[in-house]
Amino acid sequence: MKKIIMTAAAVMAFAFSNAQETKFGVKGGVNFANLTGDTEDASLKVGFHVGGFAEIKVSDKFSVQPELLYSTQGAKFDESGEGFDIENKLNLSYLNIPVMAKFYVAEKFSLEAGPQIGFLLSAKAKSEGTDEGITLSAEEDVKDSFESIDFGVNFGAGYDFTENLSAGVRYNLGLSNIAKTEDGDDFKMNNSVFSLSVGYKF
Repeated sequence: MKKIIMTAAAVMAFAFSNAQETKFGVKGGVNFANLTGDTEDASLKVGFHVGGFAEIKVSDKFSVQPELLYSTQGAKFDESGEGFDIENKLNLSYLNIPVMAKFYVAEKFSLEAGPQIGFLLSAKAKSEGTDEGITLSAEEDVKDSFESIDFGVNFGAGYDFTENLSAGVRYNLGLSNIAKTEDGDDFKMNNSVFSLSVGYKF
């Protein structure tokens, strides 16, 4: 993980020292989040992300784009049977800092990849449904059950409609086990997020 951080820092230092132009902007969009690893019956949970970015143009074809994003992630776990139907949601909120290397394969179309570090802001387990005709609703703070830092890598693509307006797709592959485990417990849980976004450069 240290190598990922050092590589990202080196890329940013190189980009700033060789920058031809830097543009700042804001972006936001929808997340389709899930959890992989040893989780069972996890399904997609819809969330969102919003934040800012700086696109540092190194050459006509290459840019570096650090971002600061608030992102809601997690997963759904549905339970149903005779007399009960419960929807469980694990709501995770992160402050994510991706550093993307963008290569413009065409005038307005770019491919991107880069590392990401995420800081857990909150983690809550919420259950809603019915059991034997009784409506149930409960929420619990479970932040202590999760690691405070998450590392991952992003892959994506973007399209610039104008000099200011753009859209992008991205997949975040979580590399860290975000579940806190006891000694000898090998239970693993990783973030997995597909996102669609729109951005505006000033």
